Amino acid sequence: MNGAKAEPDAQRLQGRRVIVAGRVQGVGFRPFVYRIANRYGLSGSVRNNAGRVEIQAFGTSKALSAFLTALLREAPGLSRPQIVTVAAAMPAPTRGFQILQSRNRGGRDANLPPDQSLCPDCLRELRDPRDRRWRYPFVNCTQCGPRYTIIEHLPYDRSATSMAGFPMCPACRREYEDPRNRRFHAEPLACPQCGPRLCLQNPTGDAPLLREQALAQCVRALRQGAIVAVKGVGGYHLMCDAHAEDSVQRLRTRKHRPHKPLAVLFPLAGADGLERLRSDLDPDADECAALLDASRPIVLVRRRADCSLAPGLAPGLQEIGAFLPYSPLHTLLLEDFGAPLVATSGNVSGEPVITDELDAQHRLAPVADLFLHHDRPILRPADDAVVRVALGQPRPIRLGRGTAPLAQRLGYGLSEPVLAAGGHMKSTLALAFDDRVLVSPHIGDLDAPRSRDVYAEVAQDLQRLYGVWAQRIIVDCHRGYASRVWAQATGLPLTEVLHHHAHASALAWEHPEIASWLIFTWDGVGLGADGTLWGGEALTGRAGHWHRQGSWRTFRPPGAERAAREPWRSAAALCWEAGVDFDHPIAEIETAHGAWHSGLNAPATSAVGRLFDAAACLILGLDLVSYEAQGPMQLEALAPGGGEGRAQSLPMRFDSEGIIRIDWMPLVGRLADPAVSPERRAADFHATLAQAALQQALAIRARVAFDAIGLTGGVFQNRTLCNELARRFREAGIPVHLPVRIPVNDAGLAFGQVIEFAASSAPK
Repeated sequence: MNGAKAEPDAQRLQGRRVIVAGRVQGVGFRPFVYRIANRYGLSGSVRNNAGRVEIQAFGTSKALSAFLTALLREAPGLSRPQIVTVAAAMPAPTRGFQILQSRNRGGRDANLPPDQSLCPDCLRELRDPRDRRWRYPFVNCTQCGPRYTIIEHLPYDRSATSMAGFPMCPACRREYEDPRNRRFHAEPLACPQCGPRLCLQNPTGDAPLLREQALAQCVRALRQGAIVAVKGVGGYHLMCDAHAEDSVQRLRTRKHRPHKPLAVLFPLAGADGLERLRSDLDPDADECAALLDASRPIVLVRRRADCSLAPGLAPGLQEIGAFLPYSPLHTLLLEDFGAPLVATSGNVSGEPVITDELDAQHRLAPVADLFLHHDRPILRPADDAVVRVALGQPRPIRLGRGTAPLAQRLGYGLSEPVLAAGGHMKSTLALAFDDRVLVSPHIGDLDAPRSRDVYAEVAQDLQRLYGVWAQRIIVDCHRGYASRVWAQATGLPLTEVLHHHAHASALAWEHPEIASWLIFTWDGVGLGADGTLWGGEALTGRAGHWHRQGSWRTFRPPGAERAAREPWRSAAALCWEAGVDFDHPIAEIETAHGAWHSGLNAPATSAVGRLFDAAACLILGLDLVSYEAQGPMQLEALAPGGGEGRAQSLPMRFDSEGIIRIDWMPLVGRLADPAVSPERRAADFHATLAQAALQQALAIRARVAFDAIGLTGGVFQNRTLCNELARRFREAGIPVHLPVRIPVNDAGLAFGQVIEFAASSAPK
């Protein structure tokens, strides 16, 4: 009897109201819902609603069950759907399934989609002479193209993007409205008849070239050694021939960037797209995977011995920042040029990338010979993301185009919306509300007025887009940071978080299964709880409950913040304190020694980053640098890998507060010994720091129990040091972790500030 009744129930018309959250806007999710609803014979509708997707579906229970399964199992590759609720709904007298107009202008549950690289289907069309989008530099579909950089407000509809000014032609309109087409409701949809176009302009204002003529002349100019400012997805790049040393040096001179590495864009070639790149670089399997990721980040890859690229791309370094074309325009440029191109950020060094044509023509006029513009407005900047593989995983150095805004779930709710202001260098912001954190793309160092202006714009933009306004701002304790100065001007309540506590909490959040940590927080500078400049700390505990157990012996580089760009100051301070001669020919040496001796503008620091600076000066003779971490990076490049260094024993002692301090004093003579090769000294330095950390960890473990060790702070961008540490900790049976989702450097501070604030303010 029961069996006889089941069949009619299975065929009875039923209704479901389904709410889906997560990344479901800008990724073809509504068209996908439409297609599977029709596959299972359902009627109803789908619409964007305040950052979520709302589905009304009517059909048999069997069809509805299959539909709900497919909703997650077959979701578009770029989406990250999460079914929030499934509720019964009264069957409606509707026929067919339709996509309804979106409701509201955003919402707390919205997920702002990052910009996406060119998908395989659009790449095939770009290369197909029979296709109407053959060689069209702005081809895209629901699975690729600009997102974050063109959105005016949420929900993500064409009218809410910078494509609103490009009315679709009849052919594009048919694709947009055809549920069988992969461009069904693709909001940036365009073609040569109705979409954006290229324009090549010289600085003198002559009549511009358009479309194919612009592209062809741009390629000719690059072949002749020109520097071209090219407008991309999130801003301008400055491009030149990556094999032409004279062009590279001219770019460096004009941009006032004498040493900082320049990224290189490689054309796609071969079965996996990496054939051309492999002729100059030697990527391992993990680096290949990172290069081919849909976000198309810049990946640091070791040069081959027979690398033919210009030597001046990365002076003193063994790695090149390499990436693959991610937009149709970049793809065409690289394929037509037929060789790698330098593609460095189109900005005045240290400032955010430029996005506006007139601004580019004005600010980049001293650098670029030509400007390849297009007329699709960029509404917000997004510089290229950067990753480096360490301990077998790609780890972000910089969040940017394709990876940001980075949306994460806290796992618990906040009592009020907050905005984390981050630091001063490598700045990002983080907006947190309910159980969500949204980390902005890389903004940059906040020394320049334009950087601070863009920082303020990003802060407003994040809040406006989500319709969430912070009630509190979380700041670093350093009162000189421009991010804190901006926060104070808002008039909102401020909560301070210690620099190194933020670093530690960002890492701890990635591993909620670990209850108790020992985290080494090593970087260049950060104000500590005692008012001194920390940077070599060992913290135990968990987010909201950190205890300083270890550090390094302090030293006093004269000139305070000038030490970051003048490594001789750190080297001289070490030598003077150790009683070793420092005989570098520095004009200010006597004045600096007097200041050091009297303690004038020579604050004490425990920063391992400054130790690296001192070592770079003593080993490489690097007295001055032109970019942050130049000395440590060149020192790492000099050190042979594979654990070849011989560790020197460093003593440890307890200070008056019970902190276990590593004493660097015995290192100084070795670092300054000209009888030992620079390569050997560099390798020994890395090995010595790793061994000292292990000994400190063992000493701390004798006093405090912990479950795992973490490594965070800018010093741990150094892969050689991380490998040395990981090997030693592994042999000691202690698990070790590096950040995977959040940058290990100051770009992760804003996120860490949110985690530390939330943990500190949670009910005890």
